[in-house]
Amino acid sequence: MTQNKPKLLIIEDDPGLQKQLKWSLDAYDVAVAGDREAALAQIRRHEPAVVTMDLGLPPDPDGSTEGLATLQQILALAPDTRVIVLTGNQDHSNAVKAIGLGAYDFHQKPVDPEVLNLVIQRAFFLHNLQQENRRMQQNQADSPLSGVISRDPGMLKVCRNIEKVAPTSASVMLLGESGTGKEVLARAVHQLSPRSKERFMAINCAAIPENLLESELFGYEKGAFTGAAKQTKGKVELAHGGTFFLDEVGDLPMALQAKLLRFLQERVIERIGGHEEIPVDVRIVCATHQKLKELCAQGRFREDLYYRLSEIVVTIPPLRTREGDSALLAHHFKNKFCAQESRAALHFSPDAIAAIEAYQWPGNVREMENVIKRAVIMADGNTIVADDLGLPGEGAVEEPINLRQVRDEAEYKAIVKALARVDGSIVKASEVLGISRPTLYDLMGRHGIKTG
Repeated sequence: MTQNKPKLLIIEDDPGLQKQLKWSLDAYDVAVAGDREAALAQIRRHEPAVVTMDLGLPPDPDGSTEGLATLQQILALAPDTRVIVLTGNQDHSNAVKAIGLGAYDFHQKPVDPEVLNLVIQRAFFLHNLQQENRRMQQNQADSPLSGVISRDPGMLKVCRNIEKVAPTSASVMLLGESGTGKEVLARAVHQLSPRSKERFMAINCAAIPENLLESELFGYEKGAFTGAAKQTKGKVELAHGGTFFLDEVGDLPMALQAKLLRFLQERVIERIGGHEEIPVDVRIVCATHQKLKELCAQGRFREDLYYRLSEIVVTIPPLRTREGDSALLAHHFKNKFCAQESRAALHFSPDAIAAIEAYQWPGNVREMENVIKRAVIMADGNTIVADDLGLPGEGAVEEPINLRQVRDEAEYKAIVKALARVDGSIVKASEVLGISRPTLYDLMGRHGIKTG
């Protein structure tokens, strides 16, 4: 039966406490060690994801030197291991030292089995999240969608839609807030298309002054205006045979909207100062954070151009609605910037993860990337704490990960809502909930819910 249980290592020199911990943690395949040598042997043999350890190990059972040395060696052998330090009330300073050396958390003695179980569950969850992130990076390394790190159903559906539409010739419009990864998906459309061996050209309509935008798009002939010393091709012409990406197309001036519409209808362009029609074969992908239909209603965007550009519309969800992706992306960027900045492996503290999960990320993935890069640079020791993130607002409250707690909260909310809908009728509420009346009475009693 133990092969399906997660491996947990308990480092404790007291045989009685070893047995007590092993008994209370029967949800895990528990290995035990009583000193540094045995602990390192178990780490090499089993590679446990999570370790609990007492700092007072022989030959210094009343101090912390041996425990801290053991901690350093464990993290040197297996940097991703989550080590939970067990410490007495008087050893708070040593617990802080252990956190500074890279321990995941500390738990005070005497041990509360229920609380320790929650801490261990959370440690396994975060370890598995980090490992899944790495597997995703390895599996997607050669994929055009490798830049998309997600396990949110909505975002995964977006990726599947990109894979479906990419091989076609349809124009694609990507809608989403700033920082959601519109250009990453635009490049994926190109890389997955038959045009992948040709150029991908991009232009940001909001970043170029209006008087220069036309020449950037369509090019100009020699002498077309002061300073036009030679014939210059525009971005649309340079993308011939490939893909042309119009970012922030909602900021395109009305005069250029008409010229772009003519190109989409006729598939020919004219350079500024030229009189020759030049056929160009490109696929158009555009993106904007604005609501183009509202701009059309306000007369700020041509409706006929909108329908030409929006043969396929893909809406990218913001990061705040992507279930579990904030923590997943945080680990991804942490690993990326640790390698880039030549830093040893870092870990997030529980309060840092709670802050990341609670924050709304108005700047989406781009903001996340900047925040984690700063945290990697500013972190002291081997742990990124909430203060390193510099996120606004009060300290976040960690969401429950214990299944029983989550289930109880969901049951309570469902029962209260059902009773409210049927004006307190037990018969009708049990029908709405799909359970029997005795079962409903039992649940109401357990959750302390009264009628009337």
